[in-house]
Amino acid sequence: MLTITDLSVRLAGRLLIDQSSVQITPGSRVGLVGRNGTGKSTLFKVIRSELAAEHGSVTLPPRWHIGSLAQEAPDGPESLIEVVLKADLERDALLREAETAHDPHRIAEIQTRLVDIDAHSAPARAAAILSGLGFSAANQLRACSEFSGGWRMRVALAATLFAAPDLLLLDEPTNYLDLEGTLWLEDHLAHYPRTVIVISHDRDLLESSVDQILHLDRGKLTLYRGSYSSFEEQRAARELLDAKQVKRQEAERARLQAFVDRFKAKASKARQAQSRVKMLERLKPITALVTQDVLEISFPPPEKTLSPPIIAVDNVSVGYDPTTPVLSRVTLRIDNDDRIALLGANGNGKSTLVKLLAGKLAPFSGRVTRADKLSIAYFAQHQLDELNEDASAYDHVRKLMGDAPEAKVRARAGAIGFSGKAADTKAGKLSGGEKARLLLGLATFFGPNMIILDEPTNHLDIDSRAALAEAINDFPGAVIMVSHDRYLIEACAERLWLVADRTVTNYDGDLDDYRRVVLSAASADAPRERNNGNDKPQRTRSDNRGPLKKRIVEAEAEIARVSEIIAKIDTALALPDIFTRDPKQAAQLSKARANAADALARAEEQWLEASAQYDEAAG
Repeated sequence: MLTITDLSVRLAGRLLIDQSSVQITPGSRVGLVGRNGTGKSTLFKVIRSELAAEHGSVTLPPRWHIGSLAQEAPDGPESLIEVVLKADLERDALLREAETAHDPHRIAEIQTRLVDIDAHSAPARAAAILSGLGFSAANQLRACSEFSGGWRMRVALAATLFAAPDLLLLDEPTNYLDLEGTLWLEDHLAHYPRTVIVISHDRDLLESSVDQILHLDRGKLTLYRGSYSSFEEQRAARELLDAKQVKRQEAERARLQAFVDRFKAKASKARQAQSRVKMLERLKPITALVTQDVLEISFPPPEKTLSPPIIAVDNVSVGYDPTTPVLSRVTLRIDNDDRIALLGANGNGKSTLVKLLAGKLAPFSGRVTRADKLSIAYFAQHQLDELNEDASAYDHVRKLMGDAPEAKVRARAGAIGFSGKAADTKAGKLSGGEKARLLLGLATFFGPNMIILDEPTNHLDIDSRAALAEAINDFPGAVIMVSHDRYLIEACAERLWLVADRTVTNYDGDLDDYRRVVLSAASADAPRERNNGNDKPQRTRSDNRGPLKKRIVEAEAEIARVSEIIAKIDTALALPDIFTRDPKQAAQLSKARANAADALARAEEQWLEASAQYDEAAG
């Protein structure tokens, strides 16, 4: 059991957690929620013993292993599957020891333990996790260094999940995922067999993957049973109850004070008055659960409504190399008030499509027709790094308003969420959520006809995401969304486009249908294929010969390794008195040999399969 007792944590002079206690039972799946900056990530550091508490304690069962997402993405020449497999430290150590062990008894112990931890199925389990997070079978064999930082963070997540720690701590794990990866992770966490605590602002993950909500608010931790919607209901009821209790206490305090004020000067009533004074002192104030107002998000409307369609795409081919277009045969139209969400795994061409729509990419063939004077606002997460770190929100707004009076600039900065002193805070000191708000305000500053939002929710908390959904629904122009946040899509999108198989099609189902398709594909024998890199075209069959050759070599090495282990066990079993001298050891050796024989058979099957695929690719 994870027990937090009277915990107080202070960071940079600020009291984040104030004398809080909570118990989390083994096997619980807990969503840790709270506004940005309340101390959720700090609590994780205390649990991992990376930060000392000012007061109180956090205790865990002595043999529990804690696993959490690495701060830095893995890098180096090792393949993705090797990086993930090495996350199981015990399995990795046992396999290395098995290569050099000579004592028959120790060999038997190693092989028995490998069976106990299901080590021989580890490559298949690791491959399934990588596939669920978006890596094709071929890409799993590529070097980790070949991938971008975001994709390598997915590898770090895969390694953490594969290790299956007793206590799994995940801090905003969906920030590096697309919708497909997020849907897979929701399902994986919902069936996680040990204890998990996940910090997330993804409402659907909290609704489908956890069974308890741990709320951190104004320094206090409160554990609620049930999903996120159940938490909201319980918290609303508690707010109402506390408000009533506060009102009753205020009335009682006023009554006691009135008695004291009236009779404190009368000798006959002095004792009663003094008694009321003591009652007032003992009447500790009830802290009402004050709901913190969420800053509104709003998009200025376009000055003029354009004649539909505002964009028409006819049989377009587009990409970065005319010989291998990312998208082909694309025909679509966008009207003034469309709300469209793009589905499809990362690498399938969503970024290419939005660049085409925004006019940042010209088509190789076909025709794109745009309405006259069409204005498009584009928001993407990578643009957060393009903000001038030394300039304030006021400075950024001033740059767009030229010689406008000071009052107007201040008013406009306030309209996008930066009023008063907040307008003068340098961008480098803003939180991720504040930067996202600023960038949203700047991108839509002049009232566009269409807004393109590429993962706009990564740094926004749950309430701010709801404010964003409201802003989208209030905006009279068109909106194109790319998001892993299912709540945002369901709240705003009226049409779904699927970007897959190098083209764009209308998706007639809803997100529940799409979720079933994604999870079905992830659980199929053949891993889900994705490009994993800047909309580059998929590899041809001949391009896959390199990874297949590597699989053949790895299978041959596994066959040789297991064959050597079997030879050692056979030597030990050949001793004439082994069964009479030490029957327990003999039984262990016999079991170890059977397990090794099974592993050898699997390795030979993998070699045969890879060899057949290699011959087929060779043509």
